[in-house]
Amino acid sequence: MNSVYNLSWIFLLIAMAGDLIVSFILSYFYKGYSNLKMSISALGNPKSPVRLPFNIWMLIEGLLFLIALPAIYNYFNPVSSKLTITLLIFIAVFAIGACIFTCFFSVNESKDITTLASKIHGAGSALGFCLFLFVPLIISILYFKSDENLFGIISIICFVLSLVFFVLFIMSDKENFASTVIANEGLWQRLNLIFMYLPLCVVCLKAIE
Repeated sequence: MNSVYNLSWIFLLIAMAGDLIVSFILSYFYKGYSNLKMSISALGNPKSPVRLPFNIWMLIEGLLFLIALPAIYNYFNPVSSKLTITLLIFIAVFAIGACIFTCFFSVNESKDITTLASKIHGAGSALGFCLFLFVPLIISILYFKSDENLFGIISIICFVLSLVFFVLFIMSDKENFASTVIANEGLWQRLNLIFMYLPLCVVCLKAIE
């Protein structure tokens, strides 16, 4: 039973690390793709040469997040059942809306072209990211409730930084910032993900100990 429990945390670590690593590796096989300028989901657009492996990975990533939910529940439920359930809902919505939906509903190569699939992708991804943004904050509260103040402070810092990079990510495609450093959409998205994931990565490593 303990090995299955640890395996769930390993799956969660793979999902978070893979989100950044897989997209970085696939970008080398997509001529003209820029990790700094383009979002991760652009790797799955209909004209992308890596569309199939990217979409398969997004499905796997979403499933790995969902598989880890029972382990997260068992870990935090003794601290606060309400906060834990909220945490699980936010992670689940992200797994489905920002990962699994990305597999089946792709963005287009150009943002000027909108289809039903790209609209569904946009709505699911936006909702998933907006909710997951608060995961570090919820984890910080749970840590403070457990008197683990250091990890609580680290999680709050991650929340603030992820919020800053999320705002920059949203601003990156505005025409007013087209010729500025703010236009680096891919950079801000990846930094946003790093600081959203970091507190949950800490949870994984602590739980496996």
